[in-house]
Amino acid sequence: MLQAENFIYFFTVCGFFIGLMFSILNFSEPSDILFYCSGITLFFYLFIHIIVINFIDFSKFGKMIFDKKEHEEISDYFIRELDVREVKLDSVLLDLESMSKKQMNLNSIGKESDEYKKAA
Repeated sequence: MLQAENFIYFFTVCGFFIGLMFSILNFSEPSDILFYCSGITLFFYLFIHIIVINFIDFSKFGKMIFDKKEHEEISDYFIRELDVREVKLDSVLLDLESMSKKQMNLNSIGKESDEYKKAA
C-alpha cells in the first residue's frame, strides 16, 4: 500500500505539469504562465491533502506514534524509582540530622569543659 506522502507528491507533480500545459496553451505572457501554473499546482496540492485527510485512519496512526500502554508502564516505573529514592533520601537526611545534633552536643560539652577549666 502506498503511503500518504507518495500520493501528495504524485498529485503535486501532476498538478504542476497539467498547470504548465494549460498555461502554455492559453497564455503567452511569462508572468501569466507562472501565475496560472503555480495556482493550478497549489490547487492540486490542497485538493490531494483534503482527499488524504478523508481516507487516513488517524486513530490507528496515532497508536503507532503514541502507545499509551507503554507510556503508562514507563511512567509507573519512574514513579516507583522516585519513591525508592525519596525513601533513601529521607533516611540520609535523618542520619545527617542526628549526626548534626550529636556534633552540636559534643561542641557544647567541649565549650562547657573549656569554660570550666578557664574558671578553675
